[in-house]
Amino acid sequence: MLNGKTVLITGGTGSFGQRFTEIVLRNYSPKRLIVFSRDELKQSEMHMRFGEEEYPSIRYFIGDVRDRDRLHRAFDGVDIVVHAAALKQVLAAEYNPIEAVKTNVLGAANVIDAAIDRGVAKVIALSTDKAASPVSLYGATKLCSDKLVVAANSYSGTHQTRFSVVRYGNVLGSRGSVVPLFLQQRHTGKLSITDPRMTRFWITLDQGVNFVLSCLDHMFGGEIFVPKIPSMKLIDLARAIGPQCDLEIVGRRPGEKLHELMVGEDDAQNTLEYDDYYAILPTLRIWNRDEVSGRNGGRPCPEGFRYSSETNDRWLSAAELEQMIGQGKPALR
Repeated sequence: MLNGKTVLITGGTGSFGQRFTEIVLRNYSPKRLIVFSRDELKQSEMHMRFGEEEYPSIRYFIGDVRDRDRLHRAFDGVDIVVHAAALKQVLAAEYNPIEAVKTNVLGAANVIDAAIDRGVAKVIALSTDKAASPVSLYGATKLCSDKLVVAANSYSGTHQTRFSVVRYGNVLGSRGSVVPLFLQQRHTGKLSITDPRMTRFWITLDQGVNFVLSCLDHMFGGEIFVPKIPSMKLIDLARAIGPQCDLEIVGRRPGEKLHELMVGEDDAQNTLEYDDYYAILPTLRIWNRDEVSGRNGGRPCPEGFRYSSETNDRWLSAAELEQMIGQGKPALR
């Protein structure tokens, strides 16, 4: 799939971008792998791990998705774009809403335009469970981004660029995750819990990267791919990480949900279920849905179906959590 291709990842110095780079360089032979980000320090640090001497296909581009001209230059000759750049801290987005809009919404529009104009074959954008029925500004910007990416398949006109979205839950060990916070707090003997009833979806960085690669392989364009992943109560997560610690209830923060949703009732009528993921199909008729579902074995979801963290049929045990945290150790350093 990626062998001999030129691949660019926006936000390439983030948690996902670094693991994506590692997995692609280990398992594929791309013609070029371009790490696009605005942080020169992180690029310099990443270059120490993935230098051109050992990985001749690697390239580092400094740029911001807010800058359409820079994207237009960076996308020259690119076959595949993974759009991972975002402002994703919920509290920061609540306090700086215009900045979140500029990066998450206008940045996505810039990526779409540059990809179409430069003849990129495939674009897959990373989303979040917070984009489904959002209550936070961050979630609202990502919902808007998702809509833009899906609609881009029609917007592209006679061009052949295809766009899809991957939506998943909290990434264990990524920057901003509660897991590193709990690991730090347990040395104090006290962990802070927002609400003991709170539940979340959980996925590892490796699982997230491999799911994106899988979706790149079989996307038609216009789908929002949602992996089937386990849930866990936040209080159980805290007890598993710090079993001897006291728990302090601090209350929910602005823009924070009690439970997370990835497929809502209103999306169910457009959703196909597969063995290990769901695919929310575009409401616009980009292609024949019956043909797609018949070719790849998708089953229509029943009316009223919802995929939510509190009603999930898969729950993490303490042992499974420990194993997942172990898989994410490089991001916990």
